[in-house]
Formats: sequence, structure tokens, C-alpha cells
Amino acid sequence: MQNRDDPDGMVEMPLPDPKLTIRLATFDQYRSLLFSVAYRMLGSVADAEDMLQETFIRWRQVPDEEILSPRAFLVTIISRLCINQLQSARAQREEYVGQWLPEPIITGPGSDPLELIRVDESLSMAFLVMLERLTPVERAVFLLREVFDYEYSEIAAVLGQSETNCRQILSRAKQHVSAIRPRFKTSLRKRSDLLERFLKAASSGDMEGLVSLLSSDVVLHSDGGGKAIAAPNLIQGPNNVARGIFGGLRKVLPKHLVRRVMEINGEHGVVSYLDGKPHSVLTLGAGEGRFHAIYILTNPEKLAHLPGLPTPLN
Repeated sequence: MQNRDDPDGMVEMPLPDPKLTIRLATFDQYRSLLFSVAYRMLGSVADAEDMLQETFIRWRQVPDEEILSPRAFLVTIISRLCINQLQSARAQREEYVGQWLPEPIITGPGSDPLELIRVDESLSMAFLVMLERLTPVERAVFLLREVFDYEYSEIAAVLGQSETNCRQILSRAKQHVSAIRPRFKTSLRKRSDLLERFLKAASSGDMEGLVSLLSSDVVLHSDGGGKAIAAPNLIQGPNNVARGIFGGLRKVLPKHLVRRVMEINGEHGVVSYLDGKPHSVLTLGAGEGRFHAIYILTNPEKLAHLPGLPTPLN
């Protein structure tokens, strides 16, 4: 389009808003922290990204005089948004078909998502499932204190509660989850060896070998969301879990799946691909040299954000 005031017919582009540029740069500085909080709160990549977007909208609109600390302000916004989201999500999960599991994320070399600031136990599938036992406010206090090392005064400011209340909330949260937190950790090398033995036993039909890798209180969780094959209820005990893998899920899986061992939520796991697209994700929780939890996700909606089949390196 020609500009009448410009003899050369060039359109003058508006100059960028300096304030908006600064706000965007500041937001990008804390983006990974905000995503790390939101993903652990919600267990959903899509919902965490939505919370990031809503946080930015509010961030760019707030007057400068209301911001004493950009980091504190942003964490406050996204924490409160996540609490509201969880309160509505609870009702949705009551109507969810079958078991509900968090969305898996790839955390190995070269993965993003949004550059998580830390990959540790708090990102594991077992930890995220454990958080489901907490109320939204308990979850926020627990994560900010136990994972992100916030002081009680900071948590109180984020949630608009007293320090005394925050201490009481954390105490209740710890009581709710202490009984199911793993008491023994297994080294990375040991977990890798266990996974290799698990896959060998599962693929060869070695029932005895598979059972020997499972703890006496092992639990199989599977999430198909009513859109893919999955066990509707938890399967408990080594023999039942092994039969569930051999007699149920293994028989209905497509025959031409391509499997890749990858780091999923900070732990070794397997992504299975069908026609180059993620078909299912397997992760396992280990302790004392055996698996105490197995997580299988087949809900296509929860796998849609995962990358396609990696190209082999020459």
C-alpha cells in the first residue's frame, strides 16, 4: 500500500514499544521457571503453555508501580492461575474415562520443552502422580517449598496467606504423600539395566523373568482416556501386572511399532511409534533393584506434543 506522504511510496512501520520490549525480555528471562512450576502443578504441557500465555497477558498489562519484583510477580500470577485451573480440572477428571496420568515429556539431550530449569525426581511420573493426592493449594505450597526452595514468607506472599498457614498446609501435604514417596533410590546405571531386562522379558514372553523384576507391591497404571486401549483400573501385584502386560496390553498393540529408549520425565523409558508418530509411552519407577510402578500412556491427546520418530544418526 502506498503512503501518500511518502514520495517513494514506502510505508513507514511503527517503532516497537520500548516498554513492551522490556516486558517481553523480562518474561523470557523467567519463562523456564514459570513453565517448570506450571507443568508440575498441572501435569499437562498444553495447560502449562496456556498458563504461560495468560500470565504474559496479565504481565504486559500491569502498571510498573505494582511490580516490586518481576520474578515474584510472575510466579504469583502463574501459581494462582494454576490453582484455579486445578480446581476446575478436578471436576473434569472425575468424568475422565479410566485412569488419569500426567502428560509425558522428553527430557533427554536436545529436548526442550521450554528449557525446564531442572530435571530431577520432582519431574518423574511417580512424583507427579503422587501430587494428585494434594489439594491445589497444598500442591502449590509443597512445590514452591520442597522443589523450588521458596521461603515461607515468599510462599505466603504468592498465595496471599500467612506464613503460619503455609507451614500448616505444608505439614498436611507431607502427611498425605509421605507414605507413598519412594524410600530407596536406584542409580541411573541400575535403572538402565533394569529397563533392558524388562524389555527383553516382555518381548520374549518370559513370565518368570518379568515377575522377578517387579516388587511385591508393584502397581500398573495405564491411561487411554477412552480413546485407546488401557486397563480401566489399577493392576496390583507382580503376577497380576505381568499377566496384564502379556495377556492384555501386549496382545492388542500393533505389530509394527518402532520402539526407542529415551529419557522421559527425567527417567529411562520407551516411546513406541506407529507410522512415525508416538503411539504409546512407557515409564517405570524403580527402587531397591525392582520396579514398583509401571506407567503406560496410550491416550493420543496426551502424546500429540511429543516429537516424531527420531532420525537415526549415521
